Amino acid sequence: MTSSWRLIISDPNTGAWNMAFDEALLKSSAEKSTPPTLRLFSWNPAALSLGFAQPHTDVDQENLAVEGWTLVRRPTGGRAILHIDELTYSVCAPLDNPILSGSLLESYRKISLALLDALARLGVEAVGDKEYLNGNGKTSPNAVCFETPSNYEITARGKKLIGSAQARKYGGLLQHGSLPLFGDLTRITQVLKYQNEQERQKDARLLLDHAATLETVLGKVIPWKTAANAFIDSFSSTFMIDFISSSPTELELEMTEELMLTKYNSSAWTNRI
Repeated sequence: MTSSWRLIISDPNTGAWNMAFDEALLKSSAEKSTPPTLRLFSWNPAALSLGFAQPHTDVDQENLAVEGWTLVRRPTGGRAILHIDELTYSVCAPLDNPILSGSLLESYRKISLALLDALARLGVEAVGDKEYLNGNGKTSPNAVCFETPSNYEITARGKKLIGSAQARKYGGLLQHGSLPLFGDLTRITQVLKYQNEQERQKDARLLLDHAATLETVLGKVIPWKTAANAFIDSFSSTFMIDFISSSPTELELEMTEELMLTKYNSSAWTNRI
């Protein structure tokens, strides 16, 4: 039996707008005023996003300004991500949605099946079936998200390729994640704080040891639209979804503007920790 979902392809936008819009989609889908939604998007200008509970003091604000990149705090957990040269996806659905129902890890695992299928369509042999156990129950102290894989995140040739995070609110779930298409992954270390330049260079080397772009895995650059189409086809096939290409509702756009003003463009939110 097929399900009807919305498909939203967003124009490139700021970090604050992207995070506000994701939360607006979460609220409307959780309230079932709209169908579950797959959204594919990118960022302009490039933005550094912090996880929900990550200290803002991890950021080198001066270098960030020099690069012309912006800063935003995500509603989801995890560590810092530099959103540049990437395809970003988000999935929003009510918690009782039959496709994604269950615990956070269960829904994470289900979405990982579609992500793996998308990569296979692009020619990548990837895995995403591992649970990474942390004995002390704490997140890694490292500021960079892509250095450490989490449960059911996607790796190829032993390196992290898609990083994802999930939040549950309003009776719904929001999961979003990033697929770096090309470019220098170590750029993120230029806008994070380190005790000295040696520590920065060490972290850059570790990042290249543990993470990859689609280009480094395939040996060629895949256009954004090609990667997006692979995601659309994989979610449709994996979950038997009929997608309806859609624009946001007026209410979602109004909610986005309000969330930008009161939250995602606010230093009270960005610097909350």
